[in-house]
Amino acid sequence: MMGLKFTTSRRNRRIHVKDVKQALKGHIKDGYVFNPENKLSKGDRYYNRTPTENDKVHVLVCVVDANTTSLMSNATVEAIQDIRDEANELEIPQVAIFTKIDEAFPEIKHDVKNVYRSECLQKRIEEFSKCVGIPINFIFPVKNYHSETELNPDMDAIIMNAMRHIIDIGNDSLNRKLRSQT
Repeated sequence: MMGLKFTTSRRNRRIHVKDVKQALKGHIKDGYVFNPENKLSKGDRYYNRTPTENDKVHVLVCVVDANTTSLMSNATVEAIQDIRDEANELEIPQVAIFTKIDEAFPEIKHDVKNVYRSECLQKRIEEFSKCVGIPINFIFPVKNYHSETELNPDMDAIIMNAMRHIIDIGNDSLNRKLRSQT
């Protein structure tokens, strides 16, 4: 879905958060275009009245450009917190992916294996965690492929590690919900 860049009023942002809550619950069908000016109504063709477990969100993933975390507006931080509150109510775990870490941190651009040694990156992750409330161990830094002409096993390992953790977190959450239903 679209990114969170809010220049509109809190009222419009709240409407957008309501649509996100509907998506978390599985009430939004594929093809719906989020619009902060209009929330999805029950009569809309993209409204799913009877979501199955497969329609529901099992992990909320916030993708963040590592270059911009310190530049996030208060409105964006509040929106992330509002959406996290809704996910918490629904017992949906949340993670963040920090992208473009090579652009934000020269030591990583030089060697992607420095991702876990970078004190600057760790500090940025800690600040983001404190700001929005996502636990540090649920924030995964990744380097994007953008100008590379060949695969890089070190980049792949970092990306696959993040994906593995996200899938494990989602599986754990879903299994917990299914056990509580029996």
